[in-house]
This record gives sequence, structure tokens and C-alpha cells, in this order.
Amino acid sequence: MAGVALVASVVGGVSGYGTGALMPLVLVPLVGAEPMVPIIAISAMFTNSSRVFAFLKYVDWRRTAIVLVMAVPTCVLGAWGYTRLSSAGAALVIGGMLILSVPLRRLLKYHGVKVGDVGLALGSFGYGVVVGGTAGSGVILLSLLMAAGVEGAGVIATDAAISIVVGIVKISVFGIAGVITAQVIAFALLTGLVALPGAFLAKTFVERMPVHVHTAILDVVVLLGGIFLVWGAVH
Repeated sequence: MAGVALVASVVGGVSGYGTGALMPLVLVPLVGAEPMVPIIAISAMFTNSSRVFAFLKYVDWRRTAIVLVMAVPTCVLGAWGYTRLSSAGAALVIGGMLILSVPLRRLLKYHGVKVGDVGLALGSFGYGVVVGGTAGSGVILLSLLMAAGVEGAGVIATDAAISIVVGIVKISVFGIAGVITAQVIAFALLTGLVALPGAFLAKTFVERMPVHVHTAILDVVVLLGGIFLVWGAVH
């Protein structure tokens, strides 16, 4: 499990996403599906904090503020819903949307269409609901940021800064709901601490990578993330 956590952290540091998609493959057989989202929410605080520290100069603070203002209230709703309902149906819909998001984003880019601040805000409103109650939904935020014009290391840094605040909100709701147990904390600390060096290993790849190559990697990861969510929902 520790090895997967480190690999997932490096993948996430390069692509901005991946930790939440890879870790369930290890966590579910060990602890079951129910505590998965709280465990990843806590462990992600370590990985996202290390990413912000490693990529601090690339954070787009203005877009970070836009996303958080709209996403935090709905994140509370999504996290509360997770403690009451299954997310299988939502994962199926989200995965399908993500699979379509890459060709759609490329089509919009080809025609010179981009998401402005209003579009980013509206998308963030929906993202908050999804990220509050699921794991591996970070690809939605990546798609929003990329459509809004954030590129390269800026995507990784801005995503991490937003995810820290969102993570605090999720953990608070889970704590109040009583789903954070000693087992959840133990697994979260183990995966989080092991994954800490991953962001700094990833930084060496990102800073030497052309923007178009990095964007292509992000597109591939978004597609794989969508496929993973669909696969998990139907199985």
C-alpha cells in the first residue's frame, strides 16, 4: 500500500490527478468502500500541501478564489450526501462526462472558445457537489482550470491550493457525521506521509516538460479517470 501511495503521489504531481483514482484500488480490498472517501480526504491534505509548497510560484490565486467561493458551499452538501447515499450512479454520470470532456475541450479550443470567470464559477458550483461525496473526481477541476486558460504547472499548483481548502471542508463534515474512525485516521496518515516526497519528484518532470506535452498528459489522465469512474460504478 505504501508503494502505491508514493507512485500515486508522483502521478498526481505530474498530472494534477491520479491519487484519488489509484488509492481505492488498494484501500477497498483492505478496509471496504465505506471509509474510502474520508481516508483519501485526509491523506490528500499531505499530498496537496506538498504540491503547493513545491509549485507555489505557479498558483493562480485569482482563479483559486473564484472556484472556492462557488465550490465550498456545495462541497458541504456533497460531503453530507456521501454519509447518506451511495455515489455509484453519480460516478457513472461523472465518468461519462469526463470522457467526453477531452474532445469537447479540444473542439472548443480549436474554435477559440474558452471558459471565462463566469463559466469557471458555474462549473465550480457543480464540482463542489461532486468532490464533496466522491473520490477520484479531481479530473473535473482539472478540466475547468484548463478550459479557463490555466496551463502547465499552473494547473497542478492551482488544483492543489483549491483541494486543500476543499479537503478541510470535507474532513469537517465527515468528522461531524462521525465517519472518521481510528482506522480511517491510521490509514490516512500512512498513505499521506509516504506520499509526501512524490510532489518534489514530480516537479523535476514538470519543469522540464513543454506545455503541449504536459497538456497532452493531462488529457490522457482525464480520459483514464473518466473510464475508471465508469468502471467502478458498473462493477
